[in-house]
Amino acid sequence: MRKSGIFQKTTGRALALILILTMVTGCGNLEDFQVDSLSGREETDEFTSLGLSPEFNYEVPESLPSILVDQVGYSVDSNKVAMINGETPPETFSVLDAKTGREVYTGKIESKGYDSSVNAYISYADFTDFNTVGTYYIQAPSIGCSYAFEIAQEPYRALFTKVFKQYYFNRCGLTLSSELAGEAAHNACHSREAQMKEEAMIKRDVSGGWHVDEIGSRDVVRGCQTVNTLLLSYELYPDYMGDDMGIPESGNGIPDVLDEVKYEIDWLLKMQDENSGAVYASVSSVDNKTSGYILYIDGITMNATINFAATMAKFSYLYQSCDREFATLCLKASDRAYRYAENYLADISQEQYFFAAAELYRATGGYQYHSVVRNYLSQNTEPDLENDFIFWGCVTYLSTKQKVDMDLCGAVTQNLMRWGEKISYGSKDFKLLVNTDEKQGGNAGLLRNMTRLAVVDHIITNHEYGTVLENHLHYMLGRNLQSISYLDGVGGRNYRDVDASLGIMNQVDQNAELLLLFAAIMDDELVVGEE
Repeated sequence: MRKSGIFQKTTGRALALILILTMVTGCGNLEDFQVDSLSGREETDEFTSLGLSPEFNYEVPESLPSILVDQVGYSVDSNKVAMINGETPPETFSVLDAKTGREVYTGKIESKGYDSSVNAYISYADFTDFNTVGTYYIQAPSIGCSYAFEIAQEPYRALFTKVFKQYYFNRCGLTLSSELAGEAAHNACHSREAQMKEEAMIKRDVSGGWHVDEIGSRDVVRGCQTVNTLLLSYELYPDYMGDDMGIPESGNGIPDVLDEVKYEIDWLLKMQDENSGAVYASVSSVDNKTSGYILYIDGITMNATINFAATMAKFSYLYQSCDREFATLCLKASDRAYRYAENYLADISQEQYFFAAAELYRATGGYQYHSVVRNYLSQNTEPDLENDFIFWGCVTYLSTKQKVDMDLCGAVTQNLMRWGEKISYGSKDFKLLVNTDEKQGGNAGLLRNMTRLAVVDHIITNHEYGTVLENHLHYMLGRNLQSISYLDGVGGRNYRDVDASLGIMNQVDQNAELLLLFAAIMDDELVVGEE
């Protein structure tokens, strides 16, 4: 019988092993070992293992596609390029309909060679002239298939709204309805009074604002930086900032981006000290086993105060057509913070001081503010636009309706143009068409560059710059060596499958830069379509 045979073979192996052990250890004769006879024993399905059976519990290495695509899609009229990761790519590729598997387009693969920055050989599969709306994937001999993607008239419109609504989802102290928030719905949080970290008896209402992390913290500086970028997006691309983006204030006659920003502004006003005009830095939440969470207010800082002054002035200028009384309130709060900071100039940077003065000058026309702006630009003829405060201040000075120094404006414009060229041409030096490296561990620098290029592209409407902007979005949506989308809930392979810290949308400041990038691309596609 088969079972008996297996048992006998196993027992034979056991005897052989015992013999070997005896010879190796020198433990006497076989007579010292008692082996029971098999005769007369009932056959059974069970037998004793020596623990030598192989274990098959290893993990199969993950296989990533070698054809890299934007996993959301491509606009009908845009450049459509997939990338091949491999030293010896095939000669041709095919575009296949995702529903039927039918081949709808074929093309030749163009090898671009080795890119030392990402340690990879890259080739291009260009299908720009295929413009049929639908869902597809790319296939190549010996390479395999890509993730699916769409070709659509407006592939990013829905995603643009999704990115914007992230701020509604991050609202603190508000009940989010399932109707508007879906799975992100929750009851109001962190609504109780907070206490000063160093003076527990002093408490105040600091409810509202946006969470900046998973534990519900709110931060003045990061909040201001986010507001600055959102307001810049509104200034450059107001046509995309409608009143129908799915937040509670939608339909009130005010652009939703201003409504959303006002939610943060209301909280920022609560963070200003009524007597001095100085601003507290942040609010943090700490769990307490006996009394639940405790909210702490961190102390006054000059960094928070000068950022507050600049952002409040910027908001007041743009919001005055919506609510002049509230805009005036914000402007007064800005001026009080600015005057307080002037007493501690050693504790703030020249760049921060310049930015705040630029915003207050545009909002008020005050000579004292213009004097600070002119002195800074005169002494820094080629300011470093990688610095956010310099960048925001320069753009504000160029857009002010107040009297300006035309020579200084000309120099600022030329500097912006040089930065645009530097970013654009720099991207071409990399086979992935973005300035990245082998680690590909973050997109903060890429997004910062794209905000600069978006402004330059808005000034001169250069289609080449539009292509660079779009290439960066393709990268963030899957056309990278990790084949991941860095946006929440988007793409065939999401960043959460690799590293949860890589997400863009859960970073309030980066998410604002992403929104600006979307708006710039959609605007560029509209211009191209009109041509």
